[in-house]
Amino acid sequence: MTYHIAQINIARMIAPLDSPIMRDFVDNLGRINALAETAHGFVWRLKGDGNDATSLRPYEDERIIVNMSVWESVDALFQYAYYSDHTDFFRRRKEWFHKMDTPAIALWWIDAGHIPTVDEAKEKLALIEQHGVTPAAFTFKQRFTVEEMLAV
Repeated sequence: MTYHIAQINIARMIAPLDSPIMRDFVDNLGRINALAETAHGFVWRLKGDGNDATSLRPYEDERIIVNMSVWESVDALFQYAYYSDHTDFFRRRKEWFHKMDTPAIALWWIDAGHIPTVDEAKEKLALIEQHGVTPAAFTFKQRFTVEEMLAV
């Protein structure tokens, strides 16, 4: 069996997407998403109306936006997130987003070919909030292997 890594990250916007405060973020979404799609190890990303997921509002708080993707490996995702043009926007997140009081990112292993749902991803964030990182849901800072997940 082959496994891939799924990820969710959420963020609470400082202002609505059509606000001037959010303009630089919104104006670069297409470019950053295209960069992901051409990155080594990319498999899939969540899309709502249009070519991004900003139209999706899976939380009661309408200011929370969600991003989900699937990658061949944690290392491929890490390279994209921290060693590409995405990094510049990640560093600027305080311009557009509030610091979250709850976990904002979760990684988990999935069977290759499985497309995770938003509800599945929200459950992974809840697992981290309730139990901390485990082989079932973890972060870049404390990673678990497929073997560790299967041993549970």
